Amino acid sequence: MLALYEEKRLSLVRLFTARLRSRVEAEDLVQELYFKVTAIEGDAASAGGGAALLYRMAENLMLDRLRSAQRGQARDEHWRRAQGGEGLVDGDQAADAPSAEAVVESRQRLAIVLSVLEELSPPVARAFRLHKLEGLSHSETATAMGVSRSSVEKYVSSALKAVARRLHEES
Repeated sequence: MLALYEEKRLSLVRLFTARLRSRVEAEDLVQELYFKVTAIEGDAASAGGGAALLYRMAENLMLDRLRSAQRGQARDEHWRRAQGGEGLVDGDQAADAPSAEAVVESRQRLAIVLSVLEELSPPVARAFRLHKLEGLSHSETATAMGVSRSSVEKYVSSALKAVARRLHEES
């Protein structure tokens, strides 16, 4: 069954990504499926229904995740309505939005990051933007830039060091 999982892994990631619209969620579910597959005793794939079983397990994991998220959202919404849109934490109003200070601090940090990116070489800045700001994986960034994955990793690491250095200097 494990060999079948390895064979179908990329297909499962694509399936989950399409349905969940999140590569990260898809990777999490495929990893969870791996643990379930390794827990199965015997070789179910030799019985002829291995692929069907694997996809059924994958589908069930995805449905469980979606149902859990829906229950959590319903519970949170019910709590918000019961609290009049906001809740109390230690007697103080608690809103879902960050504080004004947190917003200002975040904007200042973003401005620093963007100024550092302007000082970096174009490939380093582009790799950082694609990977960290647009959420592409190292492989996807490498493909978009037409360079190796190793180059992207070096570019991103270099950019992160520059950003960390500047943030440390500013604080």
